[in-house]
Amino acid sequence: MSSEAPPSPKEIVRSESFRGEFRQLFSLALPVAITQLGYMLFGVVDLLMVGRLDTEALSACVLGNSWVSGTLLIGLGLVFGMDPIVSQAHGAGDGKRLGRALQQGLVLGVLASIPVALLWIWTEEALLLFGQNPVSAELAAEYVLAQLPSAPFFLLFTALRQYLTGRGIVTPALVVVLVANLLNALSDWALVFGNLGLPELGLVGAGIATNITRGSMVVMLAVWILWRKLHVGAWVPWSRSSFRFSGLSEILRHGLPISLYLSLEIWAFQIATYMAGWFEVSDLAAHGVVMNIASLSFMVPLGVSIGAVTRVGNLIGAGDPAGAQRTAWAAIVMGAAAMSLCALTFVLFPSEILGLYTDQAVVISAAAAILPLAALFQVFDGVQVVSCGVMRGMGSTRPAAIFNLIAYYALALPIAWWLGFRLELGLEGIWWGLFIGLAAVAAMLVVWVKVRGPATVSSPITAAE
Repeated sequence: MSSEAPPSPKEIVRSESFRGEFRQLFSLALPVAITQLGYMLFGVVDLLMVGRLDTEALSACVLGNSWVSGTLLIGLGLVFGMDPIVSQAHGAGDGKRLGRALQQGLVLGVLASIPVALLWIWTEEALLLFGQNPVSAELAAEYVLAQLPSAPFFLLFTALRQYLTGRGIVTPALVVVLVANLLNALSDWALVFGNLGLPELGLVGAGIATNITRGSMVVMLAVWILWRKLHVGAWVPWSRSSFRFSGLSEILRHGLPISLYLSLEIWAFQIATYMAGWFEVSDLAAHGVVMNIASLSFMVPLGVSIGAVTRVGNLIGAGDPAGAQRTAWAAIVMGAAAMSLCALTFVLFPSEILGLYTDQAVVISAAAAILPLAALFQVFDGVQVVSCGVMRGMGSTRPAAIFNLIAYYALALPIAWWLGFRLELGLEGIWWGLFIGLAAVAAMLVVWVKVRGPATVSSPITAAE
């Protein structure tokens, strides 16, 4: 879709076939997936740079990133509460509602960054509570504290991105993320290793580079919106309504379940990471490398998921629930197909992929043992994230939280602990547990989309000031 001419509600394409819907989804999902991959590359670059220092630094980076990503979900989920409002308001042609939703999303982003920052201050204590190596916990805390100022930047950028994406405008965020990746790599190279006349700061340097990158992303995207007048027709002046609790609470009504189901899912993987930390330092490093690889591939169906949020919401807002249901099935198939290709890549090129992250033989050996398991759950991971995107577009997200609670905390983690520690299967046992949980949640979500999917929506979300 053009970044400068978003479709009006009357111009939103209603596809009468799955082939046509695939084309519509692909036009949204491809740039969004590249954007997500680009954003994920920030953490990959940190790992690649820090991995050249030593095993302890690499392990600390893994722990720090796990804590940062897990805690940021608090704010991320709340801001994602904009999604059904923005996408359905665009489908209904309600520009005033679009502008107000952005303002309220920005306000919530700033407010949500406060508890996130407090959790970052307690990084070392939290990691020690999870039984992590004291040295790794201390180094991870230094890495996280160095990037403390970036918390509000991340959430403000997310609000701006969701405002555009929900209207089918995907190019600006893509370009901004690509440019920011170059800036992040340069900043990491300079600050981690002491190049360009700067001091060698190691892990702390990687954290400082994150501040520079996230801050620049907010500025670049805001300038682009104003420069290309992307807010015209979808904006209202700031007023008391922008801060009124009734409006903020509407986003919270959608955002809290999103935050909950994201947290339940991601924290299951974070807890698995902390379980890996109970083994050797090299095992934790290997687990972190494979988790990062799996997370990279996850960005592809996540792009499809975000495309589904937009298409499902737009079509519901435009009064076409049957078309939204067709979008849901097309998106699920597309997500599964994309992850099948990722799984095949893991199987065919394991040594080439792992060699990018580290040259330490003990880490590569441990990672090679669990990479096939990561390949095994790729399809289920794609199905579940796209199904959740369908639910976000509908504005119905509570079932996902319930399903994640059952799949991860009644199945995945207990099985992972039992296999990993009682049966002494180590890292492989942990990853088998994760596979079972993902398969279970994917099955439950697909059944829900069939029984209670977009076709059952009688009317779009109504306005609230």
